[in-house]
This record gives sequence, C-alpha cells and structure tokens, in this order.
Amino acid sequence: MPNESPDQLWVEPVGGIILARIRGVATADLIQECHQRIGVLQRDTGCKQVMYDALELERPPIEIVLTQQGLTDALKQADVKVAIVVPNTGIAYLARLAFGEANHRVFYNDIAAAVSWLGSP
Repeated sequence: MPNESPDQLWVEPVGGIILARIRGVATADLIQECHQRIGVLQRDTGCKQVMYDALELERPPIEIVLTQQGLTDALKQADVKVAIVVPNTGIAYLARLAFGEANHRVFYNDIAAAVSWLGSP
C-alpha cells in the first residue's frame, strides 16, 4: 500500500463497538485490510457491533464496492450489526450496494444515531 497514508485506516474497539474509519481514496487492499482487522477484533472481543465512519471517504469506484460486497458475506454469517456513517447520498447508495443483505443501516452525518442504533436490541 505505498500510496496510502498511515492514517487513512483506523480500526479500534470503542465503547463496545468496533469503529472502522476510512479516509480518502479506498483501494481493494485497504478494504481487505480493514475487514481483516475487524475480524481479528471480533474474535478477540466477541463484539458484534461495527460502525464504519465513511465521513471522509472519497467516492470509491464500483470495483471497490464489489470488493466490500464480497467481504460482507462474512459479516452476514457472523450475525453482526453494521452502521455506516456517510457524508452524502452518493456514498450512501454505494454503501447499500456494498453491504447488501447484511444487518446494516446507513446514517447521514449522524454518528450519535449510529451508536444508538448499534446499542439497541
């Protein structure tokens, strides 16, 4: 990942939620690394709530959406609840495509609502 800055991806457990923040231009390698880090944290913590903060994500090409779509199958099988926080309708549409049938919800610029939804039964 030579063209990616070290602070482009951040994945950490925060208050019972795995928070994945992606900034700038997403690549297939970055999406796969994000998914791998989430998987490790899920195994280590048993956490089943994931929030993707895509507020600073640039609109990805469809190839990247398809990469995420392929990785989303694992989230469906693991009974994970996923909140995706987006800045606009374009990225919201792509997020819905990427997360397909997973237990997910898209939030427009509203991290508090995403956290609340993840914490609800």
